[in-house]
Amino acid sequence: MIENLSLHFHLFAAIAWIGGSIFMAMIGLFLRDKDAQNVVYPKIGPIFGYYQLVSLMILIASGVILAQGFSLFGPLFDGSNMEIVDVLQKKLILVTIVVVLTIVHFVIAIQTNGKERTKLQYIVSRASSLLILLLNLWILHYAIVIREIL
Repeated sequence: MIENLSLHFHLFAAIAWIGGSIFMAMIGLFLRDKDAQNVVYPKIGPIFGYYQLVSLMILIASGVILAQGFSLFGPLFDGSNMEIVDVLQKKLILVTIVVVLTIVHFVIAIQTNGKERTKLQYIVSRASSLLILLLNLWILHYAIVIREIL
């Protein structure tokens, strides 16, 4: 029962996380006018950021519950050569990278909201956003593989 509920929360949070990333990427790609960006991003950025943090926390919590429910923690740490362990390890490495990139991006966003970013902050912020999006799609691939194995 708890695994089914956790799976639903995990799926919902993944949809919110990835869908939100795609939405923000589309704004960045298609809203080229700097003045428009300076109006839009300070208004939706903080709301989006907190929305994404909640989604990320739900993903992590429900992922832990799912791994526990499917008894994957033992094989994950005992060197098992099972296919699911290999895929889960790859997914967790990507999740760790995404969490670090999210923290970096969030810190820059908080420090510069409503202010002019330095060139380095701009590059790191944009690069981290793009990497988060691409890695999320890769993580989604591994999630699909894990679900097929289970």
